[in-house]
Amino acid sequence: MNEQEIKQIYQEFIIGSYKRDDIVFVKGKGSYLWDINGKKYIDFFPGWAVSGLGHCPQLVVKSICKQAKTLMHLSNNFYHPWQAQAAKKIIDISFNGKVFFCNSGAEANEAAIKLCRIYGMKKGKYKFISLKDSFHGRSLATVTLTGQEKYSLPFKPLPEGFSYVPINDFSALNSLVDDKTSAIFIEIIQGEGGINVVEKEYLQQIRNLCDEKDILLVFDEVQTGFGRTGKFFAYQNYEIEPDIMTLAKTLGGGFPVGAMIARNEIADLFVPGTHASTFGGNPLASSSIISVIETIINEKLLKNVNILSPFFKEFLENLKEKFPVIKEIRGIGFMQGMELKTPGEELVEICRQKGLLINCTHSNVIRIMPAINIKKPLLKKGLKILENSLKEFSCFPEVVK
Repeated sequence: MNEQEIKQIYQEFIIGSYKRDDIVFVKGKGSYLWDINGKKYIDFFPGWAVSGLGHCPQLVVKSICKQAKTLMHLSNNFYHPWQAQAAKKIIDISFNGKVFFCNSGAEANEAAIKLCRIYGMKKGKYKFISLKDSFHGRSLATVTLTGQEKYSLPFKPLPEGFSYVPINDFSALNSLVDDKTSAIFIEIIQGEGGINVVEKEYLQQIRNLCDEKDILLVFDEVQTGFGRTGKFFAYQNYEIEPDIMTLAKTLGGGFPVGAMIARNEIADLFVPGTHASTFGGNPLASSSIISVIETIINEKLLKNVNILSPFFKEFLENLKEKFPVIKEIRGIGFMQGMELKTPGEELVEICRQKGLLINCTHSNVIRIMPAINIKKPLLKKGLKILENSLKEFSCFPEVVK
């Protein structure tokens, strides 16, 4: 099929729930994508951070191909070695607990919500607190947990018991806590909300509050997990452990996977029949998880992020000095946001025309999240494209204002 035929089929046969850029991609390798016309792009926002190891990472591809010839799917009523290995590897790099496997971040957060409800049931605890500008998924419960009304507005009436507070405002959070509060959900770095970073003291205050009030602390690490901040998980930068953590995106290296980890005494509340996922943790999914973790460890990718992060951050800060249109640079490691004083979609388009793929969220925050295995020359090349695009973007009249 040619480009026009593909777009026509989308128009006729695929539900239009996505805003699509006018481009057709046919190939990916590492931090590069190629469109149907052969043009090559540097990808600084690979698959909404799913392709954290770049596109088609070698070990993941090899593992999936091998597994597909052996055993692709198996009911979760049976044991298999790949799920066992995947679970142990996740626990080895995080905190003591047990894993529930599913297929996406929304499903992982849905599982966490249900587990928190079971935990609080005997004490009548059912309420949840999350942060304004958070994003936790598209299911009815997770879109309600999400602290952005634009995502939940079309689906009212929503499930009850959900409240939202500003990030890094402990007094606001504390004022909402009562004897019905079951859990507090935190994205340590808000992705969709504009790369807003939780402060260390604030997170410690929440941990202390949860311990005092018997409230579960849940970290949504769907986007921040698996090396993006220079640690396996963002919470490890804070020296604080959650009671529950949710994972997805980079966890599968491009394969659709999700997982929820809970401390043992909480995890054991999920007994047979309380929750399930048909495809979660099947042999094919588990093999991808195993290979992702092994790749990060064997190729020392956390070290790569920590070595390159100062250069990355300094380059962006220098851009802020050069271009008055940039209001602020914020983030940790390879999860950086550039807040503009004007809407940023035009900048995204200019970068795309020049061969760089980035993302704009919250209308004016440029989200830049390269693969964690990118090398410095390619990182620098992509950032130079961003710089050249800013020169063109900053000439627009609406920016000058």
